[in-house]
Amino acid sequence: MESILGVIFHSIGGFASGSFYMPYKKVKGWSWESYWIIGGLFSWLIMPPLAAWLTIPGFAEIIKATSSDVIKLTIFFGLLWGIGGLTYGLGVRYLGMSLGNSVTLGFCSAFGSLLPAIFYAVYPTEGKVSIIDMINSRSGQVVLLGIAVCLLGIFICGKAGMMKENELSTEEKQKSVAEFNVGKGLVVAIISGTLSACFNFGIEAGKPMADAAVAAGMNPLYQNNVIYVVLLWGGLTTNFIWCMILNSRNKSFGDYLNPATPLVKNYVFSALAGTTWFLQFFFYGMGESKLGNGASSWILHMATIILTANLWGLYFKEWKAVSPRTFRTIVLGILTMLVSVVIVGIGNSL
Repeated sequence: MESILGVIFHSIGGFASGSFYMPYKKVKGWSWESYWIIGGLFSWLIMPPLAAWLTIPGFAEIIKATSSDVIKLTIFFGLLWGIGGLTYGLGVRYLGMSLGNSVTLGFCSAFGSLLPAIFYAVYPTEGKVSIIDMINSRSGQVVLLGIAVCLLGIFICGKAGMMKENELSTEEKQKSVAEFNVGKGLVVAIISGTLSACFNFGIEAGKPMADAAVAAGMNPLYQNNVIYVVLLWGGLTTNFIWCMILNSRNKSFGDYLNPATPLVKNYVFSALAGTTWFLQFFFYGMGESKLGNGASSWILHMATIILTANLWGLYFKEWKAVSPRTFRTIVLGILTMLVSVVIVGIGNSL
């Protein structure tokens, strides 16, 4: 029953993450950096303490009592993740919901599964599985095989993107994705996928705060909410700095009060996008409390996001004008990544 609940929670979180960009499509007349940071304020500054306040009374005292080393390390990985989150938005902007999410989250799935195991090879911790343990065990070998299959799926999706680039005219590409650019998109998606995996590592770094919450009698289902308050400070910092730079460079500070745009709707849709993005973390923490923060949790969460994003991509007809061969290629890439999830699940069950 615990495993089933874990799958359900991860699926809800994955659906939220795969859908969060949708409200941004309703924002009119604002530059990307303007609506991105408004949404980000809800994702990283407003919702995390609100969720912690509702589920972990006294969370602020837990944070204050945590060692500075744990706080600094958690924020550090939040900063790296923040760069990944920033470029994630650019990846979707240049590649669309379908291809952008597939490539970005494919890399995120692979590296997010491996980073904690590599860390525990350098800093052995009782009860934690290192990359060396994985290499030397049958279950670990199967998990590593699943990660390799996931990378293969990324390659196939990238190939589909290049095929789309070669087949369609500029006008056709912009009908589905206004700023479609496979070169820029693949670069930022790879950077995003790699650095976004640091979120998983940040959870590991902040685990003493979750343990303290459980020890204080809080419901283990919500233990990660206290970690998110600290971890997402890092995400806010990197995204805020970059968006302010872009506001200055593009002279878009006026967006926030521009009467020529639907201001109320823009703020509402940006806030909705940011809140939806935070829900992925909220439900990931619930799923992780049931399945553990291992490769199976991370891969399952990422696979649900990939599936959701690609369904949205099909809904918006991002692949409508491509040849049957190209469409079969993107479908094959997505299916390959989903197969990798099954392989990882088998490995964790051995």
